[in-house]
Amino acid sequence: MNWEQIKGNWNQVRGKAQQQWGKLTNDDLDVIQGKQTEFLGRLQERYGYTKEQAEKEIETWYSKIGK
Repeated sequence: MNWEQIKGNWNQVRGKAQQQWGKLTNDDLDVIQGKQTEFLGRLQERYGYTKEQAEKEIETWYSKIGK
């Protein structure tokens, strides 16, 4: 997974991120903007994930959406 790809495709994938993680608000998604640190932090905050869990969740999700 390449974070530059996620960042570059953020406008296309943000809706899919919100479908996957419904607790993420539009404000969260605006702040994340495809940035790894922000994405991990928001998932940890909203879902109580560890950093490792959040990384794995994002990797699995991103591989499923096929970007």
